[in-house]
Amino acid sequence: MIMKSRRSFIIGIKSTILSSKEKSFLKKFKPWGIILFSRNIKSLKQTKQLTEQIKKIFKDKNYPILIDQEGGRVNRLKNFLNTKSLTGEFFGKLYTKDKKKFFLYYKLFIDQTSFLLRFIGININTMPLLDIRSKSSSSIIGDRALSKNLKIVSKIGDICINLFHSNQIGTVIKHIPGHGLAKVDSHKFTPVIKKSYKYLKKNDFSSFKNKSSLFAMTAHIIYSKIDKLNTATHSKKIIKLIRNYIKFRNLIMSVDISMKSLKGSIKENTIKAFEAGCDLVLHCNANYKEMIIVANHSPIISKFIVKKTSQFYKIIS
Repeated sequence: MIMKSRRSFIIGIKSTILSSKEKSFLKKFKPWGIILFSRNIKSLKQTKQLTEQIKKIFKDKNYPILIDQEGGRVNRLKNFLNTKSLTGEFFGKLYTKDKKKFFLYYKLFIDQTSFLLRFIGININTMPLLDIRSKSSSSIIGDRALSKNLKIVSKIGDICINLFHSNQIGTVIKHIPGHGLAKVDSHKFTPVIKKSYKYLKKNDFSSFKNKSSLFAMTAHIIYSKIDKLNTATHSKKIIKLIRNYIKFRNLIMSVDISMKSLKGSIKENTIKAFEAGCDLVLHCNANYKEMIIVANHSPIISKFIVKKTSQFYKIIS
């Protein structure tokens, strides 16, 4: 099988074309997937050429290429798509106000996003965001959240996953087990959530239950009543809870391990994520030295990852 010798990590690349260094890196270390950002996307034609080049290196038309295209302010396709008003909050409010209109608008939004992603060769979108909005929390989630209401977040999450899957695009539920209560931005600091386990089970953790997405992305957050020392990404206790309480049975990827919320070195952050039970590690900043470290400490993909990746290939083909 073509994917067998791949390693359990996902990387970002520097620019709009692959450098010779990056080509050699991909051939040598064979990451499981690649994630694209605005820095990689100048035009439709250029992005299509870039993804085709990546797929050619791996001799795999289904090779996983991810993007974070939520809409609202998280818009990597801003050169040709204006999603400013199409926030999670906008769709959450519309769902409450007028379900018929919501279904019409939301389907159009996801169909249009999917069409563009397929056209440029991207096959995984890292949404839905299932974090429950909370009053005094950091604005890093803010209007990206669908609602303060657990049931609405969960329901729209299901609709989102189903619509993307019917459009042959994979999805990633995030930030498991819940980022909504974080009072600081985890790109810069380590949020600590002090709510009781009982509260979290009933609220923030529950929006992730019974989701058919094949991928989930962790939160770099400490839930101090469960694990005082480790963020979710590095916590065996939290990953166990994701498996046994949330009952997520598919692939867990870390959120970006170069974020400031993780205090260790890149090497430590990579090793700890795998030791805690993450299946895949995500590294986004395209720093070549760091990429080498991540690659060297990422295992060859397991039978479990091969099985789940094959299921993903069925969705997109």
